[in-house]
Amino acid sequence: MRRTLLGLLLTVMTLSAADFSGVWLGSTTSGRRGQVQDFAFRFVQTESGLTGKAYLDYGSTPILKGAVDGDKLSFEIVAREQNGNEINEAVFRFTGVMKDGELEFTRARQEMRNAGNAGAAFSKAADLIFKVKRLP
Repeated sequence: MRRTLLGLLLTVMTLSAADFSGVWLGSTTSGRRGQVQDFAFRFVQTESGLTGKAYLDYGSTPILKGAVDGDKLSFEIVAREQNGNEINEAVFRFTGVMKDGELEFTRARQEMRNAGNAGAAFSKAADLIFKVKRLP
């Protein structure tokens, strides 16, 4: 009886955990000019780990420090951004939660550095909240 209950409990816990593997797409309007910003991710989930890629305007970048906890996930990416004649590398932290079949993300800039000399060029930007949907 005890083993049956333990097996049932483990099965329920496994079924309730979200599966984030797949391709996810979304967009949001942001910035002073109301520009549309597109988001695309390919997630590969292994138990509590998360890998994959984020697809950006100028290519793709690997997902770093990915973690899954039930219906929540988090990861970081390093993205290149151009600011005038300067190219910077920005580290973004994404935290998300599954709600009604969609992922609701908060993106926060963690760090920004000049790609040419790795010097700090950090300016705090407002967190961005957006949703993505999994492709069938």
